Amino acid sequence: MNVWNIKTTSINVERTINATPAEVFDAWLDPNSEGSPWNGVTKAILQPMVDGLFYRMHLSEQGDYELAHYGRFLVVERPITIKHTWVSQHTRGLESVVTVRFAARQDATRVVIRHENLPDDEKGRMHEGGWSHYLDQVSGALVRPAKMTR
Repeated sequence: MNVWNIKTTSINVERTINATPAEVFDAWLDPNSEGSPWNGVTKAILQPMVDGLFYRMHLSEQGDYELAHYGRFLVVERPITIKHTWVSQHTRGLESVVTVRFAARQDATRVVIRHENLPDDEKGRMHEGGWSHYLDQVSGALVRPAKMTR
């Protein structure tokens, strides 16, 4: 709920990843996986269960300041859905909600991220690029070798 009367928006980012829903789901939540939003951060606390908390700290792109993100898991349903709150300085203190859905598509997984209750400003809209980045990362981390034919 937006108690500050800030105009808000939602973003959607989608990607098809050449792996099973279980593989993508597990990589997303594994801080040791190069595709995880919790990989390569300065500090990570991750409790991926309903009402579990997370905290992630990383340096800005320029490396001149730290960005903290934190929230609480609302749904963790392997390998279908992860839903959690998301608060950072870029959400202007608003508690936004991120839903990540994993759907089987033949030999791949369609991942859809919906991020709701973001401030409708430059900082809020930057999340679209951030989630696109992590989808690219997890896709690259889960590249399967091509099947050989005879």
